Amino acid sequence: MPDVLLASCAAATGKDEDEPLLVAALAARGVSAAPADWADHGVDWAAATAVVVRSTWDYAPRRDEFLAWARRVAAATLLLNPAGVLAWNTDKRYLRELAAAGVPVVPTAWAEGPDDVAAALTRWPGDVVVKPVVSAGARDTARFAPADRDGARASAEGILAGGRAVMVQPYLDRLDAEGETGLVYVDGAFSHAFGKGALLAGGALGEGLYAEEEITARTATPEQRDVGDRVLAWVADRTGERPLYCRVDLVPGDDGAPQVIEVELTEPSLFLTTDDGAADRFAAAISARLG
Repeated sequence: MPDVLLASCAAATGKDEDEPLLVAALAARGVSAAPADWADHGVDWAAATAVVVRSTWDYAPRRDEFLAWARRVAAATLLLNPAGVLAWNTDKRYLRELAAAGVPVVPTAWAEGPDDVAAALTRWPGDVVVKPVVSAGARDTARFAPADRDGARASAEGILAGGRAVMVQPYLDRLDAEGETGLVYVDGAFSHAFGKGALLAGGALGEGLYAEEEITARTATPEQRDVGDRVLAWVADRTGERPLYCRVDLVPGDDGAPQVIEVELTEPSLFLTTDDGAADRFAAAISARLG
């Protein structure tokens, strides 16, 4: 049994570009690590010194099962990030709390039931993005033009029928040219930033495990770092935990100022390939937690 099990899923095999870099960086520090499918009942999670949640990208359709697994693992060994953090972060309604705390968040309307859909879809006159509050890899997410509010309504009603609440956001036009900026934090400290092309430039996404993304290295601006640092401090205060990893995804608002579109504490790609020292920093943080 390796020292560290990296929780993944069967469908992610060979697709997590972070995994080989992290395994090698841990090995260089004398820590053995290997991936394992979180849904594999044959894995002895308790035998590992720590379990680090990584590419569990298939959890969304069975979130309750995933969180039950996390609680069992946490009761038996060190789970990173902790089960309580995973429970809070796997429902995107955490963005309401973040906005209430004064952090700039992409404007969002929430539809908890069918009666909320019409108001949510008519809040903004331009293109809107419809997505579920429980999702991974941007699945079940689509962009709709003003002329296709019927399509947006059908999408929202379909999500609600599946037992998930709906969030509706205005599509931010600057995204097409500027994309998203992701800020990666490791053990409470800023590690690196990356750029991500606009996922919905063409409208809807496919139904695969995760969306293919155009990723580049990027230098965060002081304004972006300020927002990211505020998010990290708020997360630590809200959850009572210093997360092993946190990814803060930012998009440019109409005025260009950064807004939070997502805070990833569960299974984010950290794009370790975009920074030469990122894998070692991540490995060092895991090694320190083992001690």
